[in-house]
Amino acid sequence: MDPSDDQTACFEAGIKFGSLYHQFAGTPVSPASADSLARAMEEAIENQPHCESVTVEVLTDELSAELSDSAADYTELTGQFLDVEMVIDYEDTEVHTRMDMQDGYPLMRVEDIRAKD
Repeated sequence: MDPSDDQTACFEAGIKFGSLYHQFAGTPVSPASADSLARAMEEAIENQPHCESVTVEVLTDELSAELSDSAADYTELTGQFLDVEMVIDYEDTEVHTRMDMQDGYPLMRVEDIRAKD
């Protein structure tokens, strides 16, 4: 049995999230570099097939709190500092996804599957 367009679009979303997270986890980041890193992440993932849009927010308040007791002025990027939204466009299907912290874990999930008009 061949996968449906919905299933394929969800699979594509998972590939993009895996790529985004594992490519950039551990990258040095500071509140001053957060915006440029977020744009680089968006542009890198938007290059992939079927990726309609990516919005990455590096949470600078959380970064600042992490660094408040540190001698360093940067830390490594982890899921606790990210809020990501992604739209995958495959055939007649649009999948809306999100990654944010849920109970101390960077949860990646499908929020909505829509048939395109």
